[in-house]
Amino acid sequence: MGRRTQAERDAMTVETGYAVVSGALVAAVTFAGAVLPALLLHLPGPGERLLFRAGAVLGALAFVVRVAHVLWRFPRDEECLRVPAAQPSQPGRTSPDS
Repeated sequence: MGRRTQAERDAMTVETGYAVVSGALVAAVTFAGAVLPALLLHLPGPGERLLFRAGAVLGALAFVVRVAHVLWRFPRDEECLRVPAAQPSQPGRTSPDS
């Protein structure tokens, strides 16, 4: 693999940032979904602790799975990262009025 261009490095940075932010959101929703019954039902101490721990474990797992999924789908070869050249204008036309 040769040297990467600035655009390729920027694309990887943006994709990594997206993976982390979306992973954090998925983890927060997963944690909230697991903990919500404990907050609404006023469970006894051990049951509440169990749901909080399960929510933390499931949230962490959801974060890892989401980040891995997003980064796995990111194209790794240089051809996929290159921006295509602009399409040439219509031949024979010199101005929009013609």
